[in-house]
Amino acid sequence: MFNSSKGFDKIDLHGIRHKEAMEMVRDELDQKKNQGSFSLTVITGNSSVLQNRIFKEILEYTPYNYYVPSWNLGQIIVEYVVL
Repeated sequence: MFNSSKGFDKIDLHGIRHKEAMEMVRDELDQKKNQGSFSLTVITGNSSVLQNRIFKEILEYTPYNYYVPSWNLGQIIVEYVVL
């Protein structure tokens, strides 16, 4: 599920199998990057396995900045800034 409200974009991966979730994240990041700077919240819930897969298979070695916020360990915030 993709949600965009007030400039904050989110993908909610609850209930989606890992393979499909990974494809959704890759596709959304590609689309967003083509449009310029962005911030995307990827909601993974309690799945540390899915979070680790996203880190290692998608985000590592990319130009994106990403972190898990201390106020919600069930999400990843991905940012990309074009100067």
